Amino acid sequence: MLDTGAATGIRHRTRVRVYVLAAIFLLSFITIVDRVCISSAKAAMSQELGIGNLDFGAVFGAFALGYALFMVPSGWFADRYGPRLFLTAVVVIWSIFTITTGLVRTVMPLIVLRFLFGMAEAGAYPTATRAIYNWFPVRERGLALGLLNTGSRLGAAIGLFIMSLSVAHLGWRMSFWVLGVLGIAWAVFWYLWFRDNPATKSGINALELDYIRSGSPAHATADTPPPKATWSDFFGSRNFYLLLFQYFASNFTFFICFSWLLPYAQERYRLTPAEAGFYASIPLYCGAMATWLSGLAVDAIYKRGHWKLSRALPAACGFGLAAICLLFAGSLDSVLAFVVCFGIATFGVDLTLSPSWTASSDIGWHYTGTLSAAMNTMGSLGSFASSLAFPWLLKTTGTVEVYFYAAAIFNVIAILCWIGLRPDRPLIASHSE
Repeated sequence: MLDTGAATGIRHRTRVRVYVLAAIFLLSFITIVDRVCISSAKAAMSQELGIGNLDFGAVFGAFALGYALFMVPSGWFADRYGPRLFLTAVVVIWSIFTITTGLVRTVMPLIVLRFLFGMAEAGAYPTATRAIYNWFPVRERGLALGLLNTGSRLGAAIGLFIMSLSVAHLGWRMSFWVLGVLGIAWAVFWYLWFRDNPATKSGINALELDYIRSGSPAHATADTPPPKATWSDFFGSRNFYLLLFQYFASNFTFFICFSWLLPYAQERYRLTPAEAGFYASIPLYCGAMATWLSGLAVDAIYKRGHWKLSRALPAACGFGLAAICLLFAGSLDSVLAFVVCFGIATFGVDLTLSPSWTASSDIGWHYTGTLSAAMNTMGSLGSFASSLAFPWLLKTTGTVEVYFYAAAIFNVIAILCWIGLRPDRPLIASHSE
């Protein structure tokens, strides 16, 4: 029941939205640990199941493909049924697939499971973004969405190291089983505690509720019915295409962290599994720092009255920094030099995440789940292309430099996308009048 606050003389607003963000941050962390566990387990799985590098490229790619295909339907379901019910369902489903991964004996069931796992995980970030849209005012969404992605980067960084130890001590099968149980536990908590509409959540007072609604149009808050929209509103918007391509570029560069970075570093620089896990985690810590800093920058610039600049400046700077570093990363012979260079590139592309997800809320409004899902679909296609291009180009050319050059070109084009993107122009034309 809503605590009115003002009627009882309370002058301080509650901070329930902070606890909502903490729960979403934890989910983001768990989600990515689930995702990168297979990278930590690659060597052990390859040996036991007899899987070569090209076949493992298909395993990595199957996840990215399933993730891409179910992304937009997931966003639509999140907008239609709300984050409480839909996020509970998808977390339970992907946790079951995580547990089942620990049972595979051959490569084909593994590819199928990774595809289904990707389909289930597709709902995580669009639905979490919709929850943040419901619970946070515009002025705080940059940091909130930045921290959502910080959870993913820390989950990957810590997960690569912890899961490498887990695989070494518990075995890769038990590692997947433990992660599946953790996911189901989170889903039960979320369903019992979370509410889609802040006004229906116990413990929140009127002061916080008014604060959440502040700065948003009356028709763009969680407790008003959504206006009608058609796919022509999406496909007829220049913002739609610009937002999608720049996210493709971001994920094409970044996905190597979730797939080939650890095994590549281990093989090229002749590292032990523990050393490879340590070095592969460094770019992810850089990414975690970037998502947090870019979230702060987005909100700070926005509060100074610069809406477009608050999104475009951090993103353009990030893509520029990444493009420069990628030109050198593939030619470095020292593992430390390579990791530092690629870490700076990862820092750059992750500076673009908070602007990307915040812009999807700006442009999407009540259809934030659907738009962010479409954006993430293109990101997944970038991940899919990256997971296959990296081993193919390495085998074909004998060097990874071509891969990094291609990523650098994509990042330069992404800068141009941000120059043209207008976050103040929503998808639904009637709202822009």
